[in-house]
Amino acid sequence: MTTKSVRENLLRIQERIAGAAARAGRKADEIVLIGVSKTHPANTIREAFEAGVRHFGENRVQEWEGKRAGTEGLAATWHLIGHLQSNKAVRAAKQFHSVDSLDDLALAQRLDRARVEAGITETLRVLIEVRVAPEETKTGAEIQDLPRLSEEVAGLPRLKLAGLMCIPPFLEQAEKARPYFRRLRELRDDLGKTLGLALPVLSMGMSHDFEVAIEEGATEVRVGTALFGTRTAG
Repeated sequence: MTTKSVRENLLRIQERIAGAAARAGRKADEIVLIGVSKTHPANTIREAFEAGVRHFGENRVQEWEGKRAGTEGLAATWHLIGHLQSNKAVRAAKQFHSVDSLDDLALAQRLDRARVEAGITETLRVLIEVRVAPEETKTGAEIQDLPRLSEEVAGLPRLKLAGLMCIPPFLEQAEKARPYFRRLRELRDDLGKTLGLALPVLSMGMSHDFEVAIEEGATEVRVGTALFGTRTAG
């Protein structure tokens, strides 16, 4: 994809974000766009950065390691948005600014310990991924486990629990995803009150449904295909 195409796509996405925000009585600058750069090469990430994207989401630690050198010098924020295997936790803790798919206490403890052992004093932002639909293929913390998990993660010194993330079922009609987004917002609000935590982040919504997610309170949307086009690999 050419730089012009990425830039044009970004403008269209920004218009959609602004429209959804206006419908919800919100401001467009309240929503962070995360460009889902998984399977796209470093030069494409650079093109998106030059077009104005500042946050990027990767699915796999190993893939990110393979193209990290090609993005050197970019003042971007790097998010791990895919499921993190425990044996990759140490590497992830050192290479990402945020792990947006945390779903397990043992994994959180590994991330925390890795930051300590690496001498990284800055806290690592994390989001807890919640399984909002009973799909066997979906990862994420179970809703009933969320209060205890949140409290324990919030107590880890090198992690900063900032909010929740979800991936609802893929539905052709974006409107049908609304109940899942609403549920995540309600869960976040309840947690904040119960635990006395500030949880400002709701990461939800992708290329086909992010407008509905914004209407339901998303503060971060993860957009890949609408920005970069069809992925070049699995």
